[in-house]
Amino acid sequence: MLSSLTLRDRSRVEIGRATIALSQDYRLVAWGEDLQQIEGERTSSDGNDIVIGAASHSNLQFLRASLPWLTPKLIGTHLSVGFGDRIGLATAGHIRAMRIAGQGVSPVFAQQSIREMSRTGRSPSQVIDDAAWGVFAEGWREGFGADADHVKSESDIDACVAAGFTFYTIDPSEHVWSDADVAKSGDVEAVVRSLPWRALEDSEPNLLQRHWMPIEATMRAAAKYGRALAHVVRIDRYARSRLGTGFELEVSVDETDTPTTPEQHEYLAVELRRLGVRFISLAPRFVGSFEKGVDYIGNVTDFEAQFAQHAEIAQRVGPYKLGLHSGSDKFSIYETAARLSGGFLHLKTSGTSWLEALRVVGTWDPDLLADIYALALDGYAEERASYHVSADSGDAPAVANLDASRVRQILHVTFSAVMRRYGPQLLQVLRAHRDDYEAEIESTLCAISPLSARELNDASGSNNDLHDSVASVQHLECSACVREVKSMRQENLLVDGVISHQAQDGRKGADAVAAGIDLCLLSHEGDGVEGWRLLVPTDKDDPPTYAHDFGCL
Repeated sequence: MLSSLTLRDRSRVEIGRATIALSQDYRLVAWGEDLQQIEGERTSSDGNDIVIGAASHSNLQFLRASLPWLTPKLIGTHLSVGFGDRIGLATAGHIRAMRIAGQGVSPVFAQQSIREMSRTGRSPSQVIDDAAWGVFAEGWREGFGADADHVKSESDIDACVAAGFTFYTIDPSEHVWSDADVAKSGDVEAVVRSLPWRALEDSEPNLLQRHWMPIEATMRAAAKYGRALAHVVRIDRYARSRLGTGFELEVSVDETDTPTTPEQHEYLAVELRRLGVRFISLAPRFVGSFEKGVDYIGNVTDFEAQFAQHAEIAQRVGPYKLGLHSGSDKFSIYETAARLSGGFLHLKTSGTSWLEALRVVGTWDPDLLADIYALALDGYAEERASYHVSADSGDAPAVANLDASRVRQILHVTFSAVMRRYGPQLLQVLRAHRDDYEAEIESTLCAISPLSARELNDASGSNNDLHDSVASVQHLECSACVREVKSMRQENLLVDGVISHQAQDGRKGADAVAAGIDLCLLSHEGDGVEGWRLLVPTDKDDPPTYAHDFGCL
């Protein structure tokens, strides 16, 4: 019976006295002994029990009990890429691309927005499970993150917490006042007066006194992002009430009408820190146009100049990563963003694997692709409303040429209508030609090679040292602490993540250092307490939970 199955060699594992692998058509195959917990059809051959089961949630839970790399983990501030997968079949292709072009990159293989989950009828649990099966299929043991993208409410948090997401992208775009950049001064002042100052734990006089920027720049930043800031704080505190510190947070203001100026970025970052929001990534709205399905539109020189300013702020106020969203196909700016950020970058792709799926459909069932394209043209005017695209269906090509920008945008944003109408047929084609689909994804996404951490070591020099100096930099709360870490490293007082006795002489952290415990968190405590707090992880192999508090140093 086993000889009739084609197994994916990378998936083969030994658990107890059983050998387990995934077949090419994604059936779980186990043979040996102690197979009682695996659900499936049972038989025997040559004295061995054999179980052939589905790639189901219950069978995945059995595997996770012995294979921790099938469970999402925290990714920290290392260079990372989020791979969106709208249909649940793309992860193996993403991994194939990572093996070729993503050395040193932390992957987020489970990434989908609440909006897309709703439109495709997938649950948060399905999103993570589909990614985990792809991880198992390819034998990827380096870990992966799971991003609940574009979270906007407490109910969004609840659904994704239950599924096991580790990364939450808060989208406060509905609370951003984009007109602040061009509004009359009187209107800006009125908006600032009406801000929810109690929720912001602040007042207008205190705000103006605290920020170094010109008063007008501070006022416009507060008017534009003040309500968004209050929204982020509310959602973050709710997430913390559910998850404690066991999650990572990104703040995303990229889906707005006007670019985020460097002054506005600094306002957001400083205020988020003041309010205790522990974010590892912030996604501004950059200059130029980030339309779906096509390369960056705009002057790359202008992008580079402003991105450099954003990167400087992220290092000085953080460090934290800059989020580059709508990153699908933005090949012309990947290297620039990675280089200028010093690797403190999180790139998100989403529609690429969807468009490559349609390319495979066109190869094996061109009539189905023609029907899909006709449906997309018909529904594009409605579907485009919530996406940043410029294609006009009125002058779109008559044939679905997936190398044409207008066709790509039309098909990119109409995926929900396509899946409702043609989902079963589309999935049938892709499942019958999995290897072709994975190869298409691999070929396309190998363009992420400019993001390789190996190449960045030469491009960004010593900036990358900070990733290793502070193992859990995602929890840094005070820029002064980071500056101190950099200074200590330059004076050879910080070696391999451990503060030397000389640096800690006479202070409370010395006992931890003497025990050889790695430095994992430096944070400002607030409430008038100045200094650092050293927290020690219970598990140095994974992003840690913190059990020991040695007090303010």
